[in-house]
Amino acid sequence: MNLLFKDIFGIFKIIEAIYARIRRVVVPPKAYSWQTLIYLSLFSWLMSSLSTGYVKDIIAICGWLFLIAGTAWYTTDNPLYIPNTNMPVGAVITGFLVSVFAFGQERNVITPKTIVLWPTISAIITAIPEFFEGTGTDAKTQIPKINERQKIIVLLGSCMVLSCWLQLYFVVDNWLDQFPSVQVDSSKRSALVIRTEPLVKVPKNGVLILDKLVPLVEEQIDERPWSEVEQWLYNARQRVGNLGRQVIATNLAEYDERFLWRVEPRVSNINTDYKLDLLSIWIGPSANANGFYLKKSCRVKQVTASTNNATKTVKTSDNTSAVAKIECDRVSKFIQGAPPPQ
Repeated sequence: MNLLFKDIFGIFKIIEAIYARIRRVVVPPKAYSWQTLIYLSLFSWLMSSLSTGYVKDIIAICGWLFLIAGTAWYTTDNPLYIPNTNMPVGAVITGFLVSVFAFGQERNVITPKTIVLWPTISAIITAIPEFFEGTGTDAKTQIPKINERQKIIVLLGSCMVLSCWLQLYFVVDNWLDQFPSVQVDSSKRSALVIRTEPLVKVPKNGVLILDKLVPLVEEQIDERPWSEVEQWLYNARQRVGNLGRQVIATNLAEYDERFLWRVEPRVSNINTDYKLDLLSIWIGPSANANGFYLKKSCRVKQVTASTNNATKTVKTSDNTSAVAKIECDRVSKFIQGAPPPQ
C-alpha cells in the first residue's frame, strides 16, 4: 500500500514539474513582457477573423505590429548571432516578419519583393540599436563609435548586395518565363544563367505557331479548285502573314515574346506542283548574329476529283475537275541562320 502511494505521489510530482515549466513559458512573468505582445497578436487575429470591412484591416495591422514587437523583444533578450557576422538571428526573423507585413499580399504572403528586401530590412533592424544608448524609457540617441560604424556599413552593404542578387534572380527568371525562346541559343553561353534542366534545342513557341498555322492553311487550300489555289499561292505572303498574326495573337497572348515572332511563306514550283514552306522567324535577341527560324514544308499537288464527291470544283467536259491536295510535314525543322530570300 505504501509503495502504491509512493508511485502516485511520484506521478503527481512529475506532472507538477511539467506544469511549472509550461507555466513559466506560457504565463508572462509581468504584464510588460514579450509574451503579452504575442498574446495580443493572437487575440487581434482572432478578432480580425470575426470582423468585416475596415475594422478587420485595422485589427489585423495591430496584430502584425504586436507580433513583430513581441518577436523582436524575445529574440533580443539572449541574442544568437549568425556565425562570423554581427547580425543576430532574431533580426533575421524580425526582418522577415516586417518584410511580409509590408510587402506581402493577402492571397500570396511570400512575394518576390518580400524575399528581395528581407536581407536589407534585417540589416537595418540590426543597425538600429547602435544609434540608441540605454534601455526602456531611458534610451537616448547616440552616434555609433567608429568601429561600430564600419561593422554597420559592411553589414548593410553585404545585405544590399544580397538583395540585388535576389532581385536579379527574379528578373532573369521572369525574362525566361516571358521570353522562353531566348534561352534556345543564348543561355548556353551565359556566365550568369546556369540551367538545371536539359537545354531546350527547339523553341516551343515557334513550334506552336507552325502547329496552329498548318490546319488553317490546309483549310484554305485542300480540296479547293486548282485555279483558286494558284491565286492563293500568288498572294501567299499576305494571306499567310495574316493567318500568322492571328495565330500568334491567340496562342502567345501570355508571353511578351509574341511581338518577336514573324510568319512568312516561301513558294516554289516543282514541275506542275508547288512547294509551300511556312516559316516562323525569331526576330528577338540571339547568340547567333543571323538568328534562327523554324520551317514546315507543304506540298501542294493538282489532283482530279469527281464532281459528285467535290462540291467546290470547276466542271470540265468529262465530269471531272482539278482540285488541290496539300500535305505538310508533321515535325518543324529548327534552322540557325537567316531565312531564305522571298
